[in-house]
Amino acid sequence: MSTTNLKSGSDPDFLQTEKRGPAAWLWLNRPELRNALNGELQDFLLKALEEIEKDKNTRVVVLAGRGQAFCAGGDLSRMQQASKMTGAKSKTEAGRFAKLLYRMHTFPKPLIARVHGAAFAGGMGLVAACDLVVVAEEAEFCLPEVRIGLVPAMISPYIVRALGEQQARRYVLTGERLPAREAHRLGFAHECVPASELDACVDKLAKQLAQCGPEALARSKNLLRKVAKAPISPRLGLETARVLAETRAGEEAREGIRSFLEKRRPGWTPK
Repeated sequence: MSTTNLKSGSDPDFLQTEKRGPAAWLWLNRPELRNALNGELQDFLLKALEEIEKDKNTRVVVLAGRGQAFCAGGDLSRMQQASKMTGAKSKTEAGRFAKLLYRMHTFPKPLIARVHGAAFAGGMGLVAACDLVVVAEEAEFCLPEVRIGLVPAMISPYIVRALGEQQARRYVLTGERLPAREAHRLGFAHECVPASELDACVDKLAKQLAQCGPEALARSKNLLRKVAKAPISPRLGLETARVLAETRAGEEAREGIRSFLEKRRPGWTPK
């Protein structure tokens, strides 16, 4: 395992990147502020994703938080400053987070959220933008924006997709807390385990994902985005048939089929 830090001037390292086999673990590292999101941390996340996308040896991304919380949401001191900005500048500031969420949502490699402690507001949005969610039993989610006169604007599309519209109405409008076990029951979290088993569960999923064809994973993620809300129709059938035809004509699929018939591991499998 190796760890690198991304820093901002004289500030401490806000984001740490740790390599664990085929997975890159991105650690939010503002524990004294419960990993509250400021502009620098968002920029570091974008930069890290850009570098990871180019690294063929990194097959999976894990998003995690140092300290007692995953992420408590936006940095309120920064929000206070933003409230005094001009309309155009404030919109640009908000757009930075929207850009990060969209980058995560459309990232070609699988993202796993490793959640412990609080995942509130924008922190819950980060989780919703990931592909798989693993939570410790003591974790809590919350969308408290309305309680301080704000709106969970940029994260709302991802919350609705991950939680479902009906449940999203409840937690967006009440601002009440969503315990880990209930988040798992509702389908927002894929796994809910004791804190002592959190890393092992994430590692297991990361290794499973790394066994899959990287191009197939990227195509599958893109396909899921397209079909999630699309009406079932002959047109959709033709589109999905096109995707399969193009995929199986590629070298990755040919190698996968050969390896299966020859009872060996495919060439993309990590050593």
